[in-house]
Amino acid sequence: MVSFRDATASDLPDILALMTDDVLGAGREGLDFAHYMSAFERLQSEPDNHLIVGVHDGRIIATYQLTFISGLSLQAARRAQIETVRVASDLRGQKIGEAMIADAEARARAAGCALMQLTMNKSRTDTARFYQRLGFTPSHIGYKRDLI
Repeated sequence: MVSFRDATASDLPDILALMTDDVLGAGREGLDFAHYMSAFERLQSEPDNHLIVGVHDGRIIATYQLTFISGLSLQAARRAQIETVRVASDLRGQKIGEAMIADAEARARAAGCALMQLTMNKSRTDTARFYQRLGFTPSHIGYKRDLI
């Protein structure tokens, strides 16, 4: 069984390993560790931004980031943005992702969120099916623009 908790600085090497444990992550991650530690420290200073790890038998096997966003649309609904969703490749297909999304949903409900949202790379067709099976709908088109 996997348990979820807030990440600590000492978890960062394991989180980075999960982030590079697939084709897309391996190609876009890899800056020096100090860069990631600085980002982790900024994230930790933001009260509505949470980096979560999933642990099984002392091993970090999953991670996700959950950010609570207050807004005016949808009758001033607060929403939860899920990012950096990763499960160790050797453990995929064992319902860990489902447990992770359930954990995120429980945290979002506790924070008063009315909806959860996420974006994913459109090349991840298996991941799209996973999210749809869990009740997410592809209701919007997302766009991104690099600033660096």
